Amino acid sequence: MVEKHPSYGFRKLYVLLRRQGHHWNHKRVYRIYCGLKLNSRRRRKKRLSNRNPQPLSVPDAINQSWSIDFMSDALWDGRRFRVFNVVDDYNREGLDIEIDLSLPAQRVVRVLERISERRGYRQQIRLDNGPEMVSATLAEWADEHGITLEFIKPGKPTQNGFVERFNRTYRQEVLDSYIFETLDQVRAFTAKWLREYNEQRPHESLGDVPPVEYRRMNLAESPV
Repeated sequence: MVEKHPSYGFRKLYVLLRRQGHHWNHKRVYRIYCGLKLNSRRRRKKRLSNRNPQPLSVPDAINQSWSIDFMSDALWDGRRFRVFNVVDDYNREGLDIEIDLSLPAQRVVRVLERISERRGYRQQIRLDNGPEMVSATLAEWADEHGITLEFIKPGKPTQNGFVERFNRTYRQEVLDSYIFETLDQVRAFTAKWLREYNEQRPHESLGDVPPVEYRRMNLAESPV
């Protein structure tokens, strides 16, 4: 389990064990954890906390608010590629991860439309002021479907905290952990990771249940 989830700490690993039906005493498990010296694994340096964090409003229901953002990385030969992430703010579910060498505004709209076809159109989308985000193409699409584009303030990534946390997890567990030779490799590994993230990975902010399970628990009668 540790080899499969090298970034998980003791608490998250213990939650996974319990979800798999192993109701061992946590002190006994922790002794074994320490005995194997898993508590001394090298960790990344922690970023200093923001002294004036911006509060994030959590929506009351699914599909009220999505957050979107871009990331970038490189293949083994140095070619840069971009990643476009979409997250539902209610249950932190990763709705899509689009990957390509270039992702212009028209491609962003196609991704959002594809998600909307299966989940319906949301009330608002939280985003930054990147060139793809402030394009007329995206603005026209949002206006056509009655969607409010909520732009965060420049230099205030904490205002887009839901997708920022998603980005950090994805980078740590995928982009920074493997060397990819092709875009197809990135896409295939990402698709597998996203399924696990949504369906298996416990989220502390959701009461230690995965996003999909949290959605089903709270919205049993929802069509999505």
